[in-house]
Amino acid sequence: MFPKPIEKSSRQWQIGYQVLLPFAMLLWLAPLIAVALFSIRPDADFSTGNYWGIPSSFEFFTNYGQVINSAMPRYILNSFMITLPTMVGAVALSCMTGFALGVYKFRGNLLIFFMFIAGNFIPFQILMVPVRDLTLDMGLYNTKTGLVLFHIAFQTGFCTLFMRNFIRALPFELIEAARVEGIAEWRIFWYVVLPLMRPAIAALCVLIFTFIWNDYFWAIVLTTGENAQPVTAGITSFNAQFRAMYHLMSAGSLIAALPPVIIFFLLQRHFIAGLTLGAVK
Repeated sequence: MFPKPIEKSSRQWQIGYQVLLPFAMLLWLAPLIAVALFSIRPDADFSTGNYWGIPSSFEFFTNYGQVINSAMPRYILNSFMITLPTMVGAVALSCMTGFALGVYKFRGNLLIFFMFIAGNFIPFQILMVPVRDLTLDMGLYNTKTGLVLFHIAFQTGFCTLFMRNFIRALPFELIEAARVEGIAEWRIFWYVVLPLMRPAIAALCVLIFTFIWNDYFWAIVLTTGENAQPVTAGITSFNAQFRAMYHLMSAGSLIAALPPVIIFFLLQRHFIAGLTLGAVK
């Protein structure tokens, strides 16, 4: 049922695996390597068609300096102001909904749970027009608040699925023991269940932070200009009317990719533990 470990394979398979693995890694890293090379090329290389050759000169400080001295810091700040409230709101709501759906047994429990899941199967492209019209009617178009509320509403379904399954895997005897002691339900949630959910919360924070930070579709649909646009949409501001400044876009892309990478490595241990425990059910 499961693939046989490479250590138990024949010597020929082990040698083939060791030979092909570096090539597979290089193939997987090729786009990132290309972006890194583009970010240090001079603008003249793109005019002359020198895309994949040796750069005529290395303009690391020049390109990254132009990016930092542009509106990029403003876009990055917008991304933080959108991503962090969304992450906190979606995770907080999913902790409460996951607790209610995972602990209490009542009529309609599965129906409500399936409604949360059903939202994840709707192609988000078909919602572009109604969501945009809704933000216009509510006065939230081209605002960071509108983008935050939208992302919280759409991410809560996935977060609830994750949290509910994690809570169902916890030992129910702890909750029963707390109830026998006469502890209120909200205290059980706050002092008993929530501390046990730390690995799941950390894993979910990393996932939601990455999802929202890397969102491009809704960033260009619901926002315009540097006052509200996140960094994914702001990178395109380096494009001129008749040409694209690939060297600056590549440098901006690498700078924009740093926060999710840093968050992942800071919470790596909790992230792996949360995914493992939450996937048991």
